[in-house]
Amino acid sequence: MNHSDSEIVASILAKEGYETSTTPDGADLVLLNTCSIREKAEYTVMQRINEMKHYKQVKPDMKVGVLGCMAERMREDLLKQKKVVDLVVGPDAYRSLPFLLDEVDGGQRAVNVLLSREETYGEIEPVRLDSNGVTAFVTIMRGCDNMCAFCVVPFTRGRERSRDPKSIENECRDLVSKGFKEVTLLGQNVDSYKWAPQKTNNSGEQQAERGKEIFDFADLLALVANISPALRVRFSTSHPKDMSDKVLEVMATHSNICNYVHLPVQSGSSAVLKRMNRGYTREWYLDRIAAIRRLMPNAAISTDIITGFCGETEEEHQETLSLLKEVRFDMAYMFKYSERPKTLAARKYPDDVPEEVKGRRLQEVIDTVARTSSVGNKRFIGSEQTVLIEGVSKRSAANMFGRSDRYTTVIVPKVFGNSFLAAGDYVSVQISSATASSLQGEAIAIVQNG
Repeated sequence: MNHSDSEIVASILAKEGYETSTTPDGADLVLLNTCSIREKAEYTVMQRINEMKHYKQVKPDMKVGVLGCMAERMREDLLKQKKVVDLVVGPDAYRSLPFLLDEVDGGQRAVNVLLSREETYGEIEPVRLDSNGVTAFVTIMRGCDNMCAFCVVPFTRGRERSRDPKSIENECRDLVSKGFKEVTLLGQNVDSYKWAPQKTNNSGEQQAERGKEIFDFADLLALVANISPALRVRFSTSHPKDMSDKVLEVMATHSNICNYVHLPVQSGSSAVLKRMNRGYTREWYLDRIAAIRRLMPNAAISTDIITGFCGETEEEHQETLSLLKEVRFDMAYMFKYSERPKTLAARKYPDDVPEEVKGRRLQEVIDTVARTSSVGNKRFIGSEQTVLIEGVSKRSAANMFGRSDRYTTVIVPKVFGNSFLAAGDYVSVQISSATASSLQGEAIAIVQNG
């Protein structure tokens, strides 16, 4: 989401004559786009803010701004404690950046962290930053109505609202016309995307028309998938309590919607899930996994895990390990619980699991996922996989890397016959080896439409 937001900001400022730079050296304006989901992310941003002192000493008229979730949550601390910061802008206030910069040029420090119930930036064409020209992110909704006990997003990004599907379709069509081969539809909870035909009330505000059919996420997936058979479609992130069979059925009937579902479970214990206010049980989650495998038997499934949440017992931790072994995830993002201010957990529960216990449990989760993902990848040795090439491998310029439609990284030699593979090529690859995180193989054919 932050990368997508940065592209929106770049678009807004480009209209004011700004050009993007890859380094702070010599820049007139440095904007730090922030995340408050985890404590480590905030610590990293604070370190970067401190680094800005050096650049301002070299160029005193440089302006430094803090954007995004951390800006909304810590606006007072940023302005009081970090004198290097000139402006603070929340995730719903990017349109005001030109006006705020005028205030800063006038010698004032500027701030706008007001949250909105309408803002989606739907009509803004993002400037694609660090683009490989192959893959792109498309934000379909903003905010979140789930009040997970550990999560600060509802307080920093506001209430949930969805973009007009037509604006999403237009953005995706534009990407295809520019040669992009893959889009990832983004939202805090894409499964709760919904749109109804809009009308303008007497105050000039847009409101959903009563009695009109709701356009949901499954409908949106089908709409985007039908743009072009050569356009791969992914999405993130799903919520177990909202993922429907309708979404899975649409995925199963469109070959260009990738066989990959990221479905965060957070814990394998129903008791912990209740304290987390996740809105589902272990049994419900396993039912969703069963539905994925029934309707999409070749799908890869990944998840998120938090270890050491408030009150987590050893027995509850073992329930998480048993769920990991039962589901056999292809990949997982795994973290120790870190308390975030203003959340339900911070107000209601003591952060009472010792750090060393959190760390030990996290390592056990990491080890369990590594075993299952390694075994899972080895199943594909000897198979042919269609791979979308994204660029040159970081480990060797002699190799290219891409992803299968299961979102697995595939490494393949750059040389193919008498030519070279290039970013954007769809390639049929014979898989020869596998690790826990990637597949390796040889290109055997160029595929025209993916």
